[in-house]
Amino acid sequence: MTITRRALAGASLGAIAAPRIAHAAWPADRAIEVVVPFPPGGGVDIMTRAFLPYLQARLPGARFVVNNRGGAGGQVGAEAIANAAPDGYTIGASSMPGFVSIPIERATRYQPAAMTLLANVVDDPCAIAVRANSPIRTLADFIAAARARPETVTFATTGIGSDDHLAMLAFEGLTNTQVVHVPFTGMPQLLPQVLSGTVDVAALNVSEALQPVRDGQLRCIAQAGATRWAQMPDVPTYREQGVDLVASASRGLSAPGGLPAPIREQLEAACRAALEDPAFIADAERLGMPLRPIIGAEYRSFVLDIEARYRVLWQQKPWRDR
Repeated sequence: MTITRRALAGASLGAIAAPRIAHAAWPADRAIEVVVPFPPGGGVDIMTRAFLPYLQARLPGARFVVNNRGGAGGQVGAEAIANAAPDGYTIGASSMPGFVSIPIERATRYQPAAMTLLANVVDDPCAIAVRANSPIRTLADFIAAARARPETVTFATTGIGSDDHLAMLAFEGLTNTQVVHVPFTGMPQLLPQVLSGTVDVAALNVSEALQPVRDGQLRCIAQAGATRWAQMPDVPTYREQGVDLVASASRGLSAPGGLPAPIREQLEAACRAALEDPAFIADAERLGMPLRPIIGAEYRSFVLDIEARYRVLWQQKPWRDR
């Protein structure tokens, strides 16, 4: 049998036109990696793990895998999110002000403005707490000790440029004190040092203090909300104790820049629905997470406004070496 050139061409075209094995569309093709820029057990990790089941329920076929990538106050994880492929299979948690303050103070491989900013979940007031048997019983005691022993009393945070660090810098200015900063990579590293007395004071968020306070390990002596948090009604605010300080950590979700609009829109819609779910709201209250839903373009403006304020602060009082 003679095979003509036309037949060969037809066979080639047939091979090219043969149906390919189809892959499932996003988000069902493979697991979505969720980068948490802090170790397990801290406020950002707790928020992320609590929120993801509700987000997953609004994204049929989605499967989430959490990857804790702590280091450099959140920089390592933020860089991992920013530099991942913008295909919807990597998202991550972000925590402000560190998310915006770190690129101000040093060179990084991410810029918040270049990323996809999906939604804010939590707004968590700052606080200070001491071990249960500490001689520091009140905010006035802490101020007195800091004034009596300048640059001797120590406070622990989860990193340079974190919300708690910047709140303590503001505290120093408002109270004319000088205390020594001891940064850690996360709450699991910080808490034992405070409980042992190695560090005098923990500067943390109310959600992070809640369980150790309930367990009798810590005593919270001030919270930096504008009003007392309902979960800690017996802890006075800074303002009630004569210090005009209001500060908090805002925690949400981000993704690499350039995320395709259909994927971004699905994620934003899923975040909105999850944040409105009464079951999630109840879980958040049980876990001690103060909620503040902000979605999409509104969240982007929120983040960039905070970044602009910290750029001004950096010019006035650089915090990198404090």
